Amino acid sequence: MGTTIEDQRLDALFTALSDRTRRDIVARLSAGEATVKELAERYEMSMQAVSQHIGVLERSGLVSRGRHRQTRPCRLEPAALTVAVSWIEQSRRTWSARMDRLETRLDDLQQGEGR
Repeated sequence: MGTTIEDQRLDALFTALSDRTRRDIVARLSAGEATVKELAERYEMSMQAVSQHIGVLERSGLVSRGRHRQTRPCRLEPAALTVAVSWIEQSRRTWSARMDRLETRLDDLQQGEGR
């Protein structure tokens, strides 16, 4: 089974979101653009470390950087989450159907014992 581009996108998204700091940066950017300096103020780490986190988010497609005068504000790219949401929803439907079949089978077995 080969790796598809969608698989690679999912891997990058889930890798990016696997870190608490990066999830917090995504949550902060959901409220609006911010510079690396503004984002770094929230953490007890260097601006370089925050920049590295932002780089991971950029590579996953979750964050982009614009240009505004002398700054490069970071912005959330929520459309990048579409592939992850689709995968999660498909997995939820699959497991829900499996659980429904299991429940039906268990009900059938219990009714068979009561006879």
